Amino acid sequence: MPFTIAIDGPAASGKGTIARALAAHYGFAHLDTGLLYRAVGARGGDPVAAARALEPADLARPGLRTAEAGIAASIVAAIPEVRAALVDFQRRFAAQEPGAILDGRDIGTAICPHAEVKLYVIADDRTRAQRRAAELDADEDETLAQLRDRDARDSTRATTPLRPAPDAVFLDTTTLTIDEAIARAVAEVEARMDD
Repeated sequence: MPFTIAIDGPAASGKGTIARALAAHYGFAHLDTGLLYRAVGARGGDPVAAARALEPADLARPGLRTAEAGIAASIVAAIPEVRAALVDFQRRFAAQEPGAILDGRDIGTAICPHAEVKLYVIADDRTRAQRRAAELDADEDETLAQLRDRDARDSTRATTPLRPAPDAVFLDTTTLTIDEAIARAVAEVEARMDD
């Protein structure tokens, strides 16, 4: 039986860093589900057709980590038919042995509601903006405005909005180092593996 870890939270909260570290630690497959939406947005044309035709190779396209790709991802992610087209892709990924880690906005609530571990990673807005601006070599205030716009879109969309699963464990990374955040996540996983 595969062991599934669902990690949700807003952009630049640290969920991707934690997910990659957990995947390396446990030897699990990792899927940054935001890349699915970034790849759909980057394809252009009809987003629903792009989502239905998405292949794993599309996730390796250059330019998917840009701010523009993030904005496009947030826009196409609000389309219910796009989200529906990508559900099966994500669930198949989650069913891998010995386990899988998926990070995104609706993993614990919609994609993998029965995941053995659900983390909801947060950080305050200014910290997230500083992190993302440093990553993209962008203006911090502009980045902050973009993050807040994206949070609003992601939290108010009609289909599977960004919100914690009722049984998710909150992990606030605002004042944590990367190593501290990873250690707390490992401790949560270990506690569930021991159950």
